[in-house]
Amino acid sequence: MEGLAQVRVDNRKRQKNRLIMTPLKGFQSVRKMLCLGAHSDDIEIGCGATILYLQKLNPDLKIRWVCFSGMDTEREVEAEASARAFAPSATFECMSFPDRFFPSHHVQIKQSMEVLKDFSPDLIFTHSREDRHQDHRVINEITWNAFRSHQILEYEIPKWDGDLQQTNLYVRIDSELLSQKIRLLMTHFGSQRSKHWFDEETFRSLARIRGLECNARYAEAFIVRKLVLE
Repeated sequence: MEGLAQVRVDNRKRQKNRLIMTPLKGFQSVRKMLCLGAHSDDIEIGCGATILYLQKLNPDLKIRWVCFSGMDTEREVEAEASARAFAPSATFECMSFPDRFFPSHHVQIKQSMEVLKDFSPDLIFTHSREDRHQDHRVINEITWNAFRSHQILEYEIPKWDGDLQQTNLYVRIDSELLSQKIRLLMTHFGSQRSKHWFDEETFRSLARIRGLECNARYAEAFIVRKLVLE
């Protein structure tokens, strides 16, 4: 009988702790947002204009902004300055995992991600699962592992690997917001401006293509693997 009672208790715990994905009523309903990036400019490149747009919709939006790679002092400074410019009221955190070696720090990164669960975000931005950069893939995997009942949008990063995918969610953005995003990127990431792909033409052209795909002038696009709407 004691064993049976324990089974009943365990079953009740499972029912209580079962995953229930909170429905998203639309961007206007987002009150807390978690932005995750492996490197200092990932969030801004992938969803910078959408973040600017969401703050216009929700002036009281609470944002937690996390950069996981912070071994380079210059890039840490750039990351914080950029985050403050894109989201002045955001809680910013830069961790110290070594760039290009995230797979060998999987356990430690997962432990750091678990701490973020207390924030209970309504919406999460993270890397794409099919991104060919090993650091990006690790952040995506751990995001889905830690936040199994949350609404997650996976953003895209244009780069040499040529791994852009077929996106399935689009956020239309006007030219003013796009210009603001590009201006902030070019202003705050001086360490990246020497790279052949880091320029206004790259960011504007991708936004134009994504806009074409959703019958708009410009857009940022995401991959959604599971979405519950109310």
